[in-house]
Amino acid sequence: MADTGDVSGTHPPSPETPQVPQLRPRELFWRDIQPWLQEQGYMLRPRYRPRWKPSFTLDDDVYDFEDGAPIINDAVLDATRMSTNELVMLKRVSQKVHPHEVELTRYFSEEPLRSDPRNHCVHLLDVLDVPDHPDFKIMVFPLLRTYNNPKFETIGEALEFFRQVFEGLNFMHQCHVAHRDCGRLNIMMDPQPMFPKMYHPRYTNYSRDFKGAAKYHSRTARPVRYYLIDLGLSRRYDPENTSPREPPILGGDKSVPEFKDGTEPLDPFPTDVYYVGNVIRLDFMTVYVGLEFMNPLVDDMVQTDPLKRPTMDAVVSHFSEIYHNLPPSTLWSRLVAKRETTNRFIVFQRNVGHTIRTLIHILLRRKPMPTAS
Repeated sequence: MADTGDVSGTHPPSPETPQVPQLRPRELFWRDIQPWLQEQGYMLRPRYRPRWKPSFTLDDDVYDFEDGAPIINDAVLDATRMSTNELVMLKRVSQKVHPHEVELTRYFSEEPLRSDPRNHCVHLLDVLDVPDHPDFKIMVFPLLRTYNNPKFETIGEALEFFRQVFEGLNFMHQCHVAHRDCGRLNIMMDPQPMFPKMYHPRYTNYSRDFKGAAKYHSRTARPVRYYLIDLGLSRRYDPENTSPREPPILGGDKSVPEFKDGTEPLDPFPTDVYYVGNVIRLDFMTVYVGLEFMNPLVDDMVQTDPLKRPTMDAVVSHFSEIYHNLPPSTLWSRLVAKRETTNRFIVFQRNVGHTIRTLIHILLRRKPMPTAS
């Protein structure tokens, strides 16, 4: 039962009675299993411990306090792995709703696939069986970060993101697995290289101890690795089945053309191609200048007719031709937003700063397309 505070007596509290901040209903699951999680070696933040006493009042702006902000998605919550002090992400999975997620995540997390450099599926650290909840399992992952925060600084950084995502999705397809929801929400990055001291898992622009801004390096200085996450809708097929069929199912991207015409089962692999092509179209092509050389490939990937889209093998091959033919000067170029300010002084400052940073990168023999090891 949820803790609702002092309910002694039969009369409602008077207006003068101070109101104590409470957890949201969707947070109670995590508070209730916190002691058990601690026994398994995972510590939740103070907000989710049974004896939590808020450091703020109802009159305060909760976002000014470390323990103030409520959970965003009730299925996931950050924690600290006590044996290593590393931040991790816990994901609660219903076996009835997503019966294949744990199995497929394990498949890509175990050898020989785990150590394959083309494998960009997030690696599973642990799987926990939740007491008194036989339908639930909790999967433990490294703490990842939104792939485009901080912003990309150069064209080369953006192209390395494209390369890794194409490579990762192609690897899944070569393993006969369709992701089926590889939109922008399910592409993330390992923040550790850029944020060696990490950051607060709920307030990601703050330091881990919530005492200041989180300090970070650029992608060029500290190359990062990008990951495909959330295999809840993913399916693995028999290698002999070269054209499987699945009923349409809407993921994060609701714009899939073939899903608008009905419920006829479709090959999910061309839909995956559309998903990643649309991420690049919406998050890069419509936002920045200087990426026009990507138009032919992206246009092919997001064609309305799924039968006309290239396979991921073809996407990887075409993209390799694109970036290998680009001069270093293009790769080192600053990634400029289409809506960037027209203030000449600010633009001049940004260009000068970028030039200085680029010269430092070159002197330190860094790559214009920063590949993570």
